[in-house]
Amino acid sequence: MTRTRSNIVLIGMPGSGKSTVGIILAKQTARDFIDTDVIIQTLHGRSLQDIVDKDGYVALRRIEEEVLLGLSVRNHVIATGGSAVYSDAAMSRLRSMGIVVFLHVDLPVLESRVHDMGTRGLAKSPDQSFAELYEERLPLYMRYADVLVKCARLTHEGVSARIVQELREKGTDSFQEWEKRRS
Repeated sequence: MTRTRSNIVLIGMPGSGKSTVGIILAKQTARDFIDTDVIIQTLHGRSLQDIVDKDGYVALRRIEEEVLLGLSVRNHVIATGGSAVYSDAAMSRLRSMGIVVFLHVDLPVLESRVHDMGTRGLAKSPDQSFAELYEERLPLYMRYADVLVKCARLTHEGVSARIVQELREKGTDSFQEWEKRRS
């Protein structure tokens, strides 16, 4: 018996809207919502930026990997941290549990949205620019995505609707299960 991938996993750069879209999508698809950045902060009692400042960006990536490997949920929308894609093991785990959706937002839009790079808790080397981080991560997002949603000129609600449309068209196990529950 094969297990359905009942979760919808959102990946993408900081500023791509994973958390906001995730909440909307969870409501639309009658799923619970979790944000792995919030889980990390709750478990460690510190902000992501504090972890980066005191322990380094590699420590944040390691903590994120541990959290992702420890997830055991069904019927959730999961908003991951932007650096989730650095861990092949974590991404394999997430893909086994759900459909991975890459929220693709162009660099100029991301740069207009992300003004607080010094307080946001980005898992990047101190000398790395946001543009360099984008170029480094883009191939990883593409590699792990089951579904790619181009978010240009879409509202958060529009992105969520596009995800629902894509999942419906792909006829994914996750979405078929949801549609049966809705009927």
